[in-house]
Amino acid sequence: MQKIAALIILYFASLGNVWAGCPDYLNVDMEVLRSKKTINICENFGNNPILIVNTASNCGFTPQFKGIEALYQQYKDQGLVVLGFPSNSFKQEAKTKEETAKVCYINYGVTFQMFSEVAVRGENAHPIFKELAHQSKPPSWNFNKYLIDKNGDVVNQFDSTTDPNAAEMHEHIKKLL
Repeated sequence: MQKIAALIILYFASLGNVWAGCPDYLNVDMEVLRSKKTINICENFGNNPILIVNTASNCGFTPQFKGIEALYQQYKDQGLVVLGFPSNSFKQEAKTKEETAKVCYINYGVTFQMFSEVAVRGENAHPIFKELAHQSKPPSWNFNKYLIDKNGDVVNQFDSTTDPNAAEMHEHIKKLL
């Protein structure tokens, strides 16, 4: 009986270790787009490679939602997580959450996780984007893509002009899976 109790304790202790390595900048509760629900990034997506994208509904790069969704569909079963962060830092985000949600979910069929609007540059940047900028560089425009390994380290940053279907994106994602 003591052995069973010890095994149960070890099992639950090991579950805690899965999240023990989560970096502080990802251990945050974020509001889900078109919802009042919040989710913790580490608890929901920790220990997976993550592609973080700052998005905007009214940008010339907005059609990249299609390519980003295709990347997500291609690699999600292998562990890739895609997180979208709408931002008005470049003055091209929709005025309301409802409009943003319509662009993402209806116009482009996004199924990857989208959050409510955050600032991605400057003094008011969300801590996630402050850390991404520290590890690489701040977003120069909408649809910058940050590829993060299972430890939370930025391994690649792709600017807005990098098409989500570019061979280099696929190569770097495959290395992390």
